[in-house]
Amino acid sequence: MKIVVLDGYTNNPGDLSWADIESQGALTIHERTAPADVVSRCKDADAIFTNKVIVNAETLDQLPKLKYIGVLATGTNVVDLKHAASKDICVTNIPGYSTDSVAQHVLAFMLHFSSKIATHDSAVHKGNWVNSKDFCFTIGTLNELSGATIGIIGLGTIGRKIANIASAMGMKIVASHQSSMNRLELPYDVEWLPVDEVFKKADYLTLNCPLTPDTDKIVNADRLKTMKSSAVIINTGRGPLIDEQALSDALNAGTIAGAGLDVLSAEPPPADNPLLTAKNCVITPHIAWASFEARKRLLDIAAANLKAFASGSPENKVN
Repeated sequence: MKIVVLDGYTNNPGDLSWADIESQGALTIHERTAPADVVSRCKDADAIFTNKVIVNAETLDQLPKLKYIGVLATGTNVVDLKHAASKDICVTNIPGYSTDSVAQHVLAFMLHFSSKIATHDSAVHKGNWVNSKDFCFTIGTLNELSGATIGIIGLGTIGRKIANIASAMGMKIVASHQSSMNRLELPYDVEWLPVDEVFKKADYLTLNCPLTPDTDKIVNADRLKTMKSSAVIINTGRGPLIDEQALSDALNAGTIAGAGLDVLSAEPPPADNPLLTAKNCVITPHIAWASFEARKRLLDIAAANLKAFASGSPENKVN
């Protein structure tokens, strides 16, 4: 079996091994692949792996030998699933590999705004403590998470993990109502509310829902106006969940206190993205998923998916 990895660097920049996949065939790994090079690199492949490289219908039509596509992520929008199915090409994804990593990143954002560690570290290294008249000093108000309200939009696997952490921190949990979700047996108390009410009550609002027509720009100017002026929005889901200009305007006007974002509507973002210069906006470059442990888990599942396909019993098939 000839196997091609189209964009392996993000998943494995060199600290992990491809051995479990390599043992299943002749493996070629490309760190990155430009759209114009996809067909030429995959023309003889039986199986390919992609994270963010697009494999559309036009590309599939030019790859007659291809029988398997492994998406090295959970989201599968990079592959034309229906066209792949019509050509009897199996497509799999990697579910559930980054739950702990993403939940930890959400907690890191909350701690950034509540404890202001980075702000004080910067001040100390600028000499503020050396020159302080007192044994300590604070910049802004420090807050406990205990007793604060976390609003979770999307109480799926990741949302529930975040809720578990929040509960352990002594936070109150409110979540948007979804059919059947409020009947779950959960080890913590959840107040189920309509989406608009979650926005109003939350001290920290975390977005962990899929991007759908209903959730596109779920954070918008109207909802931002209803939030507490002390509230913080956290997004580790998808960039288009937020109207970025509206959020930038709200941050600059002090309508809300801050935002912690791991995703933006375009990645990498254009230089004129308004959130890059917004006040109190902390941005990480889509790395919530990318802990060593999560990436290792991802590659282990990818290898298992390919092995299951080769044995005739595909796992995690999405088409």
